[in-house]
Parts: sequence; C-alpha cells; structure tokens
Amino acid sequence: MARITGDLVVSADVRPVRMSLVDAAKSVAMQLRAAGYETYFAGGCVRDALMQNEIRDYDIATSATPEQVNRLFSNVRSVGEAFGVMLVRRGGHTFEVGTFREDLAYHDGRRPSGIRFSTAELDVSRRDFTINGLFMDPESGNVVDFTKGQGERDIRDKIIRAIGDPHARIEEDRLRMLRAVRFAARFGFTIESATAEAIGVHATELRSTSPERIGEELRKMLTHASRGIAAETLESVGLDATILGMHLEGVHALRVCALSVDAPCAFVTALAAWILDRAERGGALGNRSLVANLRMRLVLSNDESVALDALFNVRNALLSDWERLGVAARCRLIASLGFDEALKILETEAPHRATEIRAEADQLLAERVLPRPFVDGDLLISKGFQPSKEFKALLHRAMDAQLEGRIASAEEGLRLLFGS
Repeated sequence: MARITGDLVVSADVRPVRMSLVDAAKSVAMQLRAAGYETYFAGGCVRDALMQNEIRDYDIATSATPEQVNRLFSNVRSVGEAFGVMLVRRGGHTFEVGTFREDLAYHDGRRPSGIRFSTAELDVSRRDFTINGLFMDPESGNVVDFTKGQGERDIRDKIIRAIGDPHARIEEDRLRMLRAVRFAARFGFTIESATAEAIGVHATELRSTSPERIGEELRKMLTHASRGIAAETLESVGLDATILGMHLEGVHALRVCALSVDAPCAFVTALAAWILDRAERGGALGNRSLVANLRMRLVLSNDESVALDALFNVRNALLSDWERLGVAARCRLIASLGFDEALKILETEAPHRATEIRAEADQLLAERVLPRPFVDGDLLISKGFQPSKEFKALLHRAMDAQLEGRIASAEEGLRLLFGS
C-alpha cells in the first residue's frame, strides 16, 4: 500500500526512490509554487549553471515563511528559522529553503541583528556579489536578474562586483573580502576596481572576524588549483597582513604558484610554500614561533601544527644537511613526517637539487625497506627511561646501527647503548 508524503511516494515494502539532484530541487521548488508561493533557484547554483560548472547544491528562495514551509513539507527541519532558512529533504538530497528577506542593521561585521521578510528584489540587494545575486525560474530555466542585468554581464565579462555599495557589503560581513578573492581566483575573474578598493580600505578590519572562519576560507583557496592566483590576489589587496601577520610590498607568491596545479595539494603544504616565499624577504621566524603564530591566526589543528613544523624541519635538512648525511640518517629522514611534502616545496625552489634527492631517496628505498626498530620507545621506557632529548638520541643511535647492520636484535641494541 503506497502513501504520499511531502518527501516521496513510498510503499510499505519499497524503499524511497532516490532522485537526481536537479530533479529533487525542481520537485521542492514546484511544490512551493503549486501552493501559491513565488519561488526561484538562487545564488551559486544559478551562477554555476550560467558558467557551465558542476552544480553541487541548489538553494531555493521563496515568499513562503518558515512556518508555511514547515506545514507544506513532511521531511523538514529548522536550521536558521530566525533568519528565514529551513532544510527540506527530498530524494536523498537536502535543500536550503530561504524566505525572501531584508537584513536589519549589522553590529558585529558578521550577521544582521535581525531580518524582515520581504520581496525577491530586496532579497537580492542584501547578497554579496552580482554573480551570486541571480535567480532562476525552476520550471523554464529562465534567469531572473534583479541587478538590472549586471549579474549576467559580470559573469560574461568575468568580473567580481559587490552588489550596491561595496563598503556597505563588506561592513555587513567582513569575510566577503576573502570570498571575493576566492571567487576571483577560482573562476579566473577580476575584482572590479571599486570593490577591490573597498577591500583595501577595510582589510585590517578582517581581524575582527573569527580565526576559524578565516582559516576555513584560506583552506578553500590554498587547496584549489588556483592557489597561486589566490595568494597573489590576497597580497595585492593587502589581506595577507591580517591573515599571516606580515605584509611585504609587491607580489611574492612564487613557491605557492609553482606547486603543481594538476596534483592534489595539502593545505599545510601550500601554506608552508606561501610562508617561505614571504620569510625569505621579510626575515624568517623560528619554526616554533612561526607555527604558534599561524595556529592562533588560522586555528590550525594539532595534526596541522605538527605537520607544518615537521615540513619546515625536513625542508631545512634537505637544503643544508642531505649531502653530509650517512645512509642511516638519510633513511631516517626519508621515513620522517613531512618528507614528501617538503620535497614538493623543494621542487619549486631548487628543482635540480630536488630531482637529485628524489632519485637518491628512491634508490635507498629500492635497496632496503625500513625495518621495524629493534629498540623502540616502549623498550626504553621499560628500562626506566623517560622521553627526553637523550631518549630521542638513543633511539636514533640504535636505528642507525640497525640500518647499518651493526645490530641484529633488541638485546644487541641495548648492549650497544648501555654496554654488557
């Protein structure tokens, strides 16, 4: 026996049918329209459709209030009802359904003090950039441009332009400065002059934005293939000083630009490349103080902080120590955290040297597999030692002897370290 819900047609013995993303989005939008509510696809999905980019999600804007959306759909929940946003689940997908609204005064540079339900045209006026201020008729696919055609023109001309007064848009949400850079880099667009000027004027105000939000935007930029353009643009508009705590005149993003755009790049690797570009010209900080500074400014995780510190250490060792290291020490360095990522960065600053090191490392790995250590930390602790610099030195000494074939067991390792 079948039943009809606000989500899907289901049967007692049949699972709900999964729908394609676009079909599910159209189904939700058309249900709103059938109930008498003005409804459009909104924002990024319209932009991506016009640019022929992959559409990963659909946002739906409507005249229906959250209460009306809640009554109309069975599979619905509130996510930001105070701001007119509900989540509707359909066909295996979740959609944000937002009520047309105006934002009231902003006091914290992040969110409005309140909202007032409004019209589609006024809803567009509160959005960030013209390319994100477009609506689309879900039935006909026609674009509805309440920016008087500016949004469509800017997509065609590859321009990032604030809707209305760029100073007002930035003062409402200062993270929009970073979003402008990210969109410009990712799409190969240019930031319109008045918008770029406003970013420069307000750049220092980004400090009042939470480090978590800044770090999240920077991750999106530096892990994308356009990371080099993003870094250059951040520098050109003066946002680098607020993000990293140091600003240098001119464009210096050389290593980060040289990282392969065809291969995935970890956030920590791209961040390290960008920092090295700047440290070379602005005076390098010690690894520990540098990582502590970045951890605070970008809310790096423990793993990211450890990886960043290790990457700097290995990169420095590859540059200054590799030639004089013995086989055992080289094997240890190859096996250490950060080796592969450090070598990626070395390829951008000393390609010939990096090629030689990679060839030598590959040969060492082909000749020997790094063995499980005979003498490890647990063994030393069982003998009464506590982790310390001496502790680490003992482990290295034992591993060197093992790699060089001078010991063949834990017992021999202990005799080497402590005598018979």
